[in-house]
Amino acid sequence: MSGSHQVGDPGVTANTSGTGSTGERSLGEIVGSITTEFSTLVRKEVELAKTELREDVKNAGKGAGMFAGAGVAGHVFLIALSAFLVIAIGDAIGYVWSSLIVTVLWAVAAAVLALRGKAEMKKVPPPLEKTTITLKEDVQWAKHPTS
Repeated sequence: MSGSHQVGDPGVTANTSGTGSTGERSLGEIVGSITTEFSTLVRKEVELAKTELREDVKNAGKGAGMFAGAGVAGHVFLIALSAFLVIAIGDAIGYVWSSLIVTVLWAVAAAVLALRGKAEMKKVPPPLEKTTITLKEDVQWAKHPTS
């Protein structure tokens, strides 16, 4: 045997990668295979995330639509309730005064809700505050990696 190896020779292993050739895979082939498999895995994970996100957005859209409908129905209810209160109180004290009382009640309710809403909004941090801070830290580290 001048320089050729047979599959049964000691020290030579058969290639089980399905390529049909004999011999061990080279380091480059192994790294290439790992890189390909890793990129396929990442691609499939991204596809899965996109699919899940589409479903979540679709469900959130349906929910938002239902909330909008509920808001409209609630608004119509409050208009009808206001008209009822004006008529009910108006029989006793007059419709002009009852209209004024109901309007003032709604103005007070609106003011209280606006002030509470303003206080709650002050608790909300700026968008992506933590991400912005860590990105600024990363930039500083990249400029001065030894510090």
